Amino acid sequence: MSDRRTFLAAVTALASAAFSGRAAMAASGPLPAKRESSVNDYYGTKVSDPYQWMEDGKNPDLLPWIKAQDAYTRDVLAKIPGIEALRARVSELSGDLSVTRTVAVAGARLFFEQLPAGAQNYKLFMKEGSSPPRTLVDPTLLTLAGAHVSLDWWEPSSDGKHVAYGLSPAGSEASTTHVMAVDTGRILDERIPNTDWGITGWLPDSSGFFYIQFIGQRGSPDFYWDSVVKLHILGADPSTDRVVLRRGLYPQIPMTKVQAGVVRPILGTDQSVVMVVDVRPERTVWTVRTADLLGSQPPRFRPVASIEDLVVGVAATGDDLFLLSNRDAPRGRVLVTSVTNPSLSKATEVLAQSTTVAEAIYPLQTGALVRLMDGGVQRLARVHRDGRSAAIKLPFEGAVDRVFTSEQRDDAYAALAGWLEPPAIWHLAADGSVRDSQLSARPPFDLSPYVAERRLARARDGTQIPYTIVARRGWRADMTNPVLATAYGAYQYAWTPAFQPRLLAFLDAGGIFVVANVRGGGEYGREWHKAGQKATKPNTWRDFIDVSETLIATRVTSSRHLVIQGTSAGGITVGRALTERPDLFAAAVADVGWMNPIRYTVEQNNVDIDEWGPIEDATSFRIMYEMDSYHAVRDGVRYPAVLITSGLNDPRVATFHATKFAARLQAATTSDAPILLRVEFDAGHGVGSTRKQRDNLLADIYAFALWRAGAAGFQPKAAG
Repeated sequence: MSDRRTFLAAVTALASAAFSGRAAMAASGPLPAKRESSVNDYYGTKVSDPYQWMEDGKNPDLLPWIKAQDAYTRDVLAKIPGIEALRARVSELSGDLSVTRTVAVAGARLFFEQLPAGAQNYKLFMKEGSSPPRTLVDPTLLTLAGAHVSLDWWEPSSDGKHVAYGLSPAGSEASTTHVMAVDTGRILDERIPNTDWGITGWLPDSSGFFYIQFIGQRGSPDFYWDSVVKLHILGADPSTDRVVLRRGLYPQIPMTKVQAGVVRPILGTDQSVVMVVDVRPERTVWTVRTADLLGSQPPRFRPVASIEDLVVGVAATGDDLFLLSNRDAPRGRVLVTSVTNPSLSKATEVLAQSTTVAEAIYPLQTGALVRLMDGGVQRLARVHRDGRSAAIKLPFEGAVDRVFTSEQRDDAYAALAGWLEPPAIWHLAADGSVRDSQLSARPPFDLSPYVAERRLARARDGTQIPYTIVARRGWRADMTNPVLATAYGAYQYAWTPAFQPRLLAFLDAGGIFVVANVRGGGEYGREWHKAGQKATKPNTWRDFIDVSETLIATRVTSSRHLVIQGTSAGGITVGRALTERPDLFAAAVADVGWMNPIRYTVEQNNVDIDEWGPIEDATSFRIMYEMDSYHAVRDGVRYPAVLITSGLNDPRVATFHATKFAARLQAATTSDAPILLRVEFDAGHGVGSTRKQRDNLLADIYAFALWRAGAAGFQPKAAG
């Protein structure tokens, strides 16, 4: 490892240059974006949009402007004293960590997806018995159209003899399905394009699989519309694959254009679960004989739950169908009914609603596992159809990132992590015991110099908002700490404890990291989500503002040293906090953020709109307009420095959200603080980015935060 004293000296130089370098770096900015006259009428409200031309990715003026902006940004960031040492330390830390993120048992084989220590991307391995693991798919050895390749998803057949997997170029998530014969490593001839969401399940005899395919034009607003579920038989020409579910195919299976179907066979039976899903956690559910989907006669679908039943989780094993429902139980309860004769009204309750949130359910051979949430901390419990339940004692308090089970086994695997506990795959035995699977070697980090502390902030309406401080042990509340605070608050997704090795470089430079569990997430279940969604969405960014003010009131930091960050849907959170209270922050980072929501109709990922809208009348327009950070920017305001990031191949948040927001802020602000646009031209939303791309991005964010937080003369604490 590199000399830590050299690193600390470099970051001390970075901190001491924070104030003196501001004016010099901001003196000559990039060429302003051109403005065009565009006015849209939203149910009687006329909205001017001078940078609407940026929504056209083929506009000849756009890419040169983006490249100029990116070049300027990278030049500014490169001049921050100490950034190269910080970058080297970030890379060193990420290279020391081996992460296993997905596991599946099929037959006698254990398949797992792992980012080995020092590797650039995740690889797929298979282990059988005591034999050493064998590499099946290594995307780092592949290229597509000259770009790096990412492994998007994979699933083995139930006998473990084949594995289907998706590959895409340049972080685009534009996945093409491949199939490998595991014994020989031979890749079968068939290729199935536009399978970004992967397969939904193998046939019980492993002869083929169901998959979701998108049929719209990639990059257009209709790409995700009217997706189809098909059946592929191994060795067949994919062009002949049978459509088994699509909108309008069966009158008893209603679907909208933005919904997708799911067909999941129940292993060990002749039955399948059929679901219709969208961005909402709720789904409609049926069961059906698998063979009926393949016959010449219309299948007899047995209805299980409508969208009004608020079923948010399904786990089938044998003839038992476990359902996780929020109806009359906003924190969730578990019911069980029959697969072959389902009746929600006669279902048996096997886990009642409690003070913790039941947020997900997974099948086991003799029951199910339930993942529980308590304000950001997760736990596990086992339930049986007779109503027996038992908590599983986990090795530490933290996050249960993923759970891997099978309806043909009573043991399971879970990915566990904590703020200061590196992620690892743990084996959950049928008797309730839990042990480290040893799939990933424990990294050589000394975590004793760091501490994580959970606190509560009082929001303006009296609601208690949890937040966590991660810092070096012995830090003091003296109002000069450089703080990077982040929040999300959408999709009923809860921000759980997550070990981030690169973050240690920021903490060693004297930084403090804060995560605010604002409303709109799932920390306290359905009610917490609905309290920060649509008409109540302002609670999300105002909770973030209130947590920020609490940090100042408790002397953790001050406005001159507080930087806020939001990623993806968290772009609303950070963008509206920034535009509503520009005086409160030293800087902001909008990382692949959703900044211009009222223009959702022109981007590919408009199927997510049920989380926010849609815009249907004057009232719904005003609701979404209030979330729009781009249109909330005001001329003549002294905005703090802002770093805005994007990936040119982003399929989830169109690049125009970043470019328009950057152009608008640059034109509007009266301060000399830089508005910086950083774009990856060989990446997307970050899902398929290489380790080096993630290293460089986070090093830039940390250096920007330390620079703008202005901790002049701040001395990093010594280890221990």
